[in-house]
Amino acid sequence: MKRAEILKKAYQLGFANERDFRNCAQCTVAAVQDTLDMRNDYIFRAAYGLAGGFSNLGDGPCGGYSGGSIMISLFFGRRRELFDGDGENKTCTKNLIKRLHDMFIETYGSVICRGVQSSIFGRSYDLWDSEDAEQFEKDGGHTDKCTSVVGQASHWAVDLILEEIANRGLTLKDYDFLRYISEFPH
Repeated sequence: MKRAEILKKAYQLGFANERDFRNCAQCTVAAVQDTLDMRNDYIFRAAYGLAGGFSNLGDGPCGGYSGGSIMISLFFGRRRELFDGDGENKTCTKNLIKRLHDMFIETYGSVICRGVQSSIFGRSYDLWDSEDAEQFEKDGGHTDKCTSVVGQASHWAVDLILEEIANRGLTLKDYDFLRYISEFPH
């Protein structure tokens, strides 16, 4: 598959995940994982509380930004066995997430959930308030607004990951060790 097709797939999966399942952070993580065939249920689960600016509070980072950052960190973040070092990966991850940050700022004017909402809706919502949450839905929250943000975040994260893998002279196969598919006990 050509890179443009891969990036289109990432966008489409992110958009559809947010439309159908909700939780911007998990939907971004799932889209990146599924696009790159790098499923890891533990990473997916860990992203749950990051949606809607952390637990739908709106005052934390956008879940698309958080989910994209998690996936970039999964590939290039500091390794536990090099806890006291790993300078190359630390620098790489910070640089890639800064680039993701800059893309959000350029497009939405913010990486904070309420700021992104204000950019795409013209206002922000209190998702803990049932009337405001209902208005969020009526205004297209899961029809075309946050769905497009998640699609874009997924596209950007995949693009940054693929670019760095290529810069390192590697392929996705070199990252097969990141796969850990597991079902959680009930």
